[in-house]
Amino acid sequence: MRNNLRVERAIKNVTQQQLADSVGVSRQTINAMELGKYVPSTLLALKIAHFFRKSIDGIFELEDSDLKSE
Repeated sequence: MRNNLRVERAIKNVTQQQLADSVGVSRQTINAMELGKYVPSTLLALKIAHFFRKSIDGIFELEDSDLKSE
């Protein structure tokens, strides 16, 4: 899953720590999401989208590999 968290943070001039504090996770979790190493829960994705006043798909984007069945 791709995301544009880094871009959205830059637009709002928000640090990883500020975003983390606002949505109730650690800075490391935000960092891991930005690096594509962590996929957020639905609740966390909703909180992040709400923080940026965007829809979830305005922040997160499925990749083709996410859509393939195993």
